[in-house]
Amino acid sequence: MSHAPAGMIGLLSVAVVLLAQPWASVADAPQTLPASFQELAAGAGLGYAPPEGFVDTPVRVNPLWAYEHAVRRPAGDMEIRYVVRPLDRMQISYDDPHSNAPEPNHIYPMMFQTLIGLLSDGRHTPSREYPPQQARDKFNAEWAAAALFDVDPRFATEHKTALMIAMHANNRADAYMIYLFDDYQSAKPLIDVTLGSFGFLP
Repeated sequence: MSHAPAGMIGLLSVAVVLLAQPWASVADAPQTLPASFQELAAGAGLGYAPPEGFVDTPVRVNPLWAYEHAVRRPAGDMEIRYVVRPLDRMQISYDDPHSNAPEPNHIYPMMFQTLIGLLSDGRHTPSREYPPQQARDKFNAEWAAAALFDVDPRFATEHKTALMIAMHANNRADAYMIYLFDDYQSAKPLIDVTLGSFGFLP
C-alpha cells in the first residue's frame, strides 16, 4: 500500500481550481459544470461505456465534492459516480513562497490522499497504487490507485462504504470512479466486471 506523507499535503496546501471555481474547497465545491459528462470525458481522452445492469441516476448535490455522472443498480445495492478533471482546466493556488507551484501532471498522488481525507469518515483507510503496467493495462493510465473507506454520509447517504479508483494520464486528465455499496465481499464481483467501463483511450 502506498501513502503520501501527511506533511506533504499540509506543506503544499494546493487548491485546484476548475473553471475558476474552488474545486478543492468544501464550502464552495462546484455542483455543476458547463460541459456534459460525455463532453468532458471526450475532451480529456476518456472512454465511457455504460456498465451492464446499471441505469443512470441523477447527480446529487453534496457539500464535499462535485461529480459529473452516476449510475446505479436497480436493486439499490451499488452506485458508481464518475469524475473528470481535465488538466488544461486546472489552476493551482500555491501558498509556499519558497518554491514553485507543482504543475498539474505532478499533483495526482497528493490529490488522491486529500480526497480520501475529504470523503471518508476519518477512520483508517487502506489504499494502494496499481503497478505501472497494471495501470496501463486496466485504464491506459500512467498512474492509478484505489482506496477503500467508510464514506462520509454528507457525500453518500444510501451506502456506508466507498471504493475510489483514481487514474491519471499525463497532459490529459485525472479521473475517478467512486463505487458506493454496503458489503465489500458482495460488491467485489460487480466491481471486477465494471472497472472497464471507464478509462483513457489509446
